[in-house]
Amino acid sequence: MLSLRRPEPEARIELMPLIDVIFLILTFFIYAMVLMVQVDVMPVPMESYISGESADPIPATSITLDLNGQVYLGQEPVEVGQMLPAIEKLLVEKPDTVIYLVLAAGEGEIDRGPILTTLWDHLRESGIEIKLVGSPPESVPANTSTTDITP
Repeated sequence: MLSLRRPEPEARIELMPLIDVIFLILTFFIYAMVLMVQVDVMPVPMESYISGESADPIPATSITLDLNGQVYLGQEPVEVGQMLPAIEKLLVEKPDTVIYLVLAAGEGEIDRGPILTTLWDHLRESGIEIKLVGSPPESVPANTSTTDITP
């Protein structure tokens, strides 16, 4: 008797489409990583001089006010009332330290305005120079002027 069924074809895994998909995914991730790096500096070739010296890094620390109202000096939590003595102690150890005031972006459950004004008032009264840290504005309106505010 004659068989009417055809034999089952042998199952095969084709590697070429798999390799194509892997290279496509790899290309996507490499391109995405390249676009994540934002370079705002124009590359300029630097001259070398015989009398040149390496630049010494300036020590810096930050006063950070997070979303929960906690204040940090560097990475250590500090009470607002104890901030001035902690900064003065830091400036005695490293007098040329630059201090940055950083406010965490976003809205927290606590009103950080009074904490910020109290902190700013204490630092301004002591005569310590504080620099504010923030991101640049999307666009500056034409009728607004920028002023330098120092404590």
